[in-house]
This record gives sequence, structure tokens and C-alpha cells, in this order.
Amino acid sequence: MLGQTLDDQLFAHWRVSSEALREHLPDGLDVDEYDGSAWLGVTPFAVTGLRLRGMVPLPLVSSFSELNVRTCVALDRRPGIWFLSLDASSQLVVEAARRLYRLPFFRATITLRRRGGRIVYDCARDDGRAFSGSYAAVGERFDAEPGSLEHFLTERYCLYAEGDGRLFRADIHHRPWPLQPAEATIELNTMPPDWVRLEGDPVLHYSVRQDVLIWPCEEVTLRDT
Repeated sequence: MLGQTLDDQLFAHWRVSSEALREHLPDGLDVDEYDGSAWLGVTPFAVTGLRLRGMVPLPLVSSFSELNVRTCVALDRRPGIWFLSLDASSQLVVEAARRLYRLPFFRATITLRRRGGRIVYDCARDDGRAFSGSYAAVGERFDAEPGSLEHFLTERYCLYAEGDGRLFRADIHHRPWPLQPAEATIELNTMPPDWVRLEGDPVLHYSVRQDVLIWPCEEVTLRDT
């Protein structure tokens, strides 16, 4: 089991086509919709204190920056996260996560700076994918109400992954997200895949800090249909 702390996380979510996402999900995994729409998130943040549970932070890989492109899915009515890509500034983390969690991790050059009360974040992958922008909290902390859009987008307690034609799930544990309304200036965002279109302004939230535990992956046995 892995523990980690997530700092200065932006949640930027756009409405997207359910049909486009469905074509790129493995069999058995459903697009999870809210208000009749699928949602795609781009989430930059910093990781600190990466560790095995009960152990001190891991040397060389305990702190790094990461950016995820994710969507909301469900299996047998159990909501979770499907990652379209994950970028990290640590090559060791990329290799370990690909092997242990079968996630589509990529090595990227990432910088996170604090400037005038804002987080300035730049991510560039070798294949040309990139994100550049700045963001800040603009309101008081709140807990997302069950049934709200904020709760739907953030309170998801497992991830799904695919490897060798098999579907896997890893449980995630954390306290409710300490969310704040956010403002962001996104200058460049080519991180999502080309087959999905982001239209309109994103729904924005910020979390200053969150402690997370991630259980090992286990293969999911699909029900016969």
C-alpha cells in the first residue's frame, strides 16, 4: 500500500462527449455521467512524502510533480477514475507506476512555482504534449455535498486500469477533499488525446493538501452479460 500527500492541486473539468470516451474504454467499464454529460479532468499538482504505508518517505522519489488527464467511470455501479494519461517529473515513479498499477504514465519536464499568491505550472512531454497555466483559490474551503457536481467529480475511491487485456482496480482512501473555488489562466493545454474536444470554460476547484492511501491493484472479474 502506498501513501502520498498531494499539494496545490487544481481540478479543471470540462463536459465532453460520452460517445467519444466510450469508444476508448475497456469492455465492462461504463462512462459515468452527471447532468447528462461525461466529464474530463486535467489535474496538475505536486506529490510529497511518497511512501509505503508505515514507512518513511521513499528516497529519491518521495517528492515530484504530476499532471493527470482523467475521466469518471463506473463498474457495477461503483464509481472510479479512468486515467487517459499521467505525467510525472520522476522517471523512477513512471516506471514503477506502469509496472505496479498498469497506468499510462509518461516522463515529463514539469515546473511548479509560486508567484504572487498563484501557482504557475508548466508541463512538457517528449512527444509534444504540454500544459501551461496558473491558478489560485478564490474562496473559502468547503466539503462537497453528496449529489453535487463537486462531489461527483472528486469523491472517487478507486481507480481502474487495463493490462494484457485484463481489467484491474485499486482502492483509494482519503478524507473528503478540502475544496475551494478556483480561478485559472490556462495558456496551453494539449494534454488530452486528440479524439476528445474540450469546449467552453472548465469547472474549477483547488485543494491545498490531501493525504491519500492507494491499495495494490487487483484483477476485476466481470459479470457475464
